[in-house]
Amino acid sequence: MIKLRLKRFGKKKEASFRIVACNSTSRRDGRPLQELGFYNPRTKETRLDTEALRTRLTQGAQPTDVVRTLLEKGGLLEKTERPSIAIGKAKLEKEKLAKTKTKEQESDSSKVESEGNEAES
Repeated sequence: MIKLRLKRFGKKKEASFRIVACNSTSRRDGRPLQELGFYNPRTKETRLDTEALRTRLTQGAQPTDVVRTLLEKGGLLEKTERPSIAIGKAKLEKEKLAKTKTKEQESDSSKVESEGNEAES
């Protein structure tokens, strides 16, 4: 299977990446089938060869998660909600609801205690 992924190059701790099409079993920095773009995470510079990317995508190449987000920002792919992100958002919402419930219960119990203290006085 052909994958669209990042190939690292540049100095130590100053990495830049090339977007490449390569076989899924090949090494990260191995020889690619085709170079399709460039990404610099420090300056957020992205250059995409749109025609070559479109042809690779129509041939069935699968982008990795990072390359998919770069292509979505470049307008080549439409944004899709990935299952892992949806699960994470649902989990965060559940935790928020649990926190608000505990805060409400604590405030209710403190009100009841303060009213009980006033009645005794």
